[in-house]
Amino acid sequence: MPPADAVDRFVAAVPKVELHLHFVGSAAPATVLELARRSPELGVPTEVDALREFYEFRDFAHFLAVYAAVNSLVRTTEDILTLVDGLTGDLLAQNVRYAEVTVTPWPHVENGIPYPDVVEGLDEGRRRAALRGLELAWCFDIAAHLEPDLGAATARWAIERPPEGLVSLGLAGAEVGIDRRAFAAVFDQAIAAGLHSVPHAGEAEGGAPSVWAAVESLRAERIGHGIRSVDDPALVAHLADRQIPLEVCPVSNVRTRVVPDLASHPLPELIRHGVTVCINTDDPPMFATDLGHEYRSIAAAFDLGVDDLAELVANGVRVSFLAKAAKATLLAEIEACRLEAAATE
Repeated sequence: MPPADAVDRFVAAVPKVELHLHFVGSAAPATVLELARRSPELGVPTEVDALREFYEFRDFAHFLAVYAAVNSLVRTTEDILTLVDGLTGDLLAQNVRYAEVTVTPWPHVENGIPYPDVVEGLDEGRRRAALRGLELAWCFDIAAHLEPDLGAATARWAIERPPEGLVSLGLAGAEVGIDRRAFAAVFDQAIAAGLHSVPHAGEAEGGAPSVWAAVESLRAERIGHGIRSVDDPALVAHLADRQIPLEVCPVSNVRTRVVPDLASHPLPELIRHGVTVCINTDDPPMFATDLGHEYRSIAAAFDLGVDDLAELVANGVRVSFLAKAAKATLLAEIEACRLEAAATE
């Protein structure tokens, strides 16, 4: 097993990117409690211990229900700005330099925030983050349980009045009973307007067929999660051949009981078969994780050393939608950190 101290030093020092982070799911417990106390009638716990129990997920469907309840707490532009400021501080503490954050605008509008005010909060938060040394980009996400017409509304907002730094369109939420192909026209419109396609698929019960649908009908450039691709060797080969990356969130998959434990996670198998993967957190406070914890956890579970982790960190940079020059700078820093840490491994 690689020396833990060398791994720890590398994980702490290396600059990182985060490509799969949900906006509301990024809210620290203190922020959730503050919002819950403003609206106790919404049923989200208002005390620390109760919130911790609230975040004990029975299965993936239960996680989605809890996420929706927390999402309902976001009621004002000030709430949105509070979330951006909070996630900025948390990411900087992990030495994250760039993040693509998934925002689902429809519930915020449904909860009474006019869409222009949603954009105002995101724009101001992004400007504040840049002053602190973090570049934020946004992915507008469609909740999969919505009718395609409501998904089209999200795409229309993204095309006609995007926030600064919007780079992609996603599709998340439930997999069972959802025909991802029904959203093909919506994604075609977004892609034609210059947005990237980054739908979730293959996280849970939807399995490999949902990944095929995302690739073939939604023209996915990256797949959120996608770990059930391992159930279909032809799909794994397709992802490897076409270099379609997977945004893997190991601790999330354990906490939502998609996999029984980290040792059972298909991450090593995906890597072994040539699939490009990057490591992310998904909804870190809900899963009691952060990006550093993700890297340390997989290093311990799969006997990964500094070189292995450096490749995964670099993958995140390579498959991001960051500007080419900024990618080159980050990759050079990652290599320097790898060499320094490897010398003591």
